[in-house]
Amino acid sequence: MITILKSTELGLETVNSFIQGSWINVIDPSPEEIARLQIELNVPQDFLVSPLDLDERARTEKEEGAILILIRIPYYQGETSDIPYTTIPLGIILTERFVITVCKAKNDIVPELLNGRIKGLSTGKKNRFLLQLLMSTASKYLRYLREINKNVDLLEDKLQASMRNQEVLGLLKYEKSLVYFTTALRANELVLERLQRSQLFKTYPEDEDLLDDVVIENRQAIEMTNIANDILSGMMDAFASIISNNLNSVMKFLASMTIVLTIPGLVSSFFGMNVTLPLEEHPVAFLVIVAMCVGVMALVALIFVRRDWF
Repeated sequence: MITILKSTELGLETVNSFIQGSWINVIDPSPEEIARLQIELNVPQDFLVSPLDLDERARTEKEEGAILILIRIPYYQGETSDIPYTTIPLGIILTERFVITVCKAKNDIVPELLNGRIKGLSTGKKNRFLLQLLMSTASKYLRYLREINKNVDLLEDKLQASMRNQEVLGLLKYEKSLVYFTTALRANELVLERLQRSQLFKTYPEDEDLLDDVVIENRQAIEMTNIANDILSGMMDAFASIISNNLNSVMKFLASMTIVLTIPGLVSSFFGMNVTLPLEEHPVAFLVIVAMCVGVMALVALIFVRRDWF
């Protein structure tokens, strides 16, 4: 799907042709749409195809007068997914006439630009548009991290009450998401450092300042991800130890109960033999034997209680 947008006094408006200074948003394009973009916009095919590979790494390239900045953006797959929050590549292509964004799936980054949430957004100012897109990406990482921390806190409360496998597996899902976030943010940091070393934003000082803000925002996201990952890893280890201790307590209790319940059978087995035994002619022999069993059971149970085996 190809959407062409142009900045006006009323905001972003959709146009029907490739107008100079417009923003061309491409989502999961067909081979025909890729061929059209390649021919009409004179964009290298690799620049259009690379962002469609979900495993593509973040990097920058320059070819035939066009610049490709490929970053990893956060992507929400839903709570029922094995990995609720993951990352996907987003390609930003800068040419002399257009800004082109290419992505495999609909995401939450582009709609923020379309909804006018970013002030001063202009498709004609390609460099500033790129920086605003990068800033929106870093902010989205921070927003998703807050959602992950909130969901982890809810699962922690449930784990304290139930200790079921379902909550532990839920924590494992978010731990996977944090690993993807950490990897993507570090790759994006390398791209930002390369942009800082380039001369792309030296012309306008305000753009250079915005780039510094983007770098700071991205580093903050990295630090928050590392903190959340460390806390979650420690929490997983703690709950694993708690579950193991609970299992040991249950096994210890069952073993103690087994020993106590074995005593009546052990005593009665002696009186059940075909040999002469004391009290065999006594009218209350059964009651004496029962009382003896109960007494021994109580004594053994008392010993176990004092040793905290019950």
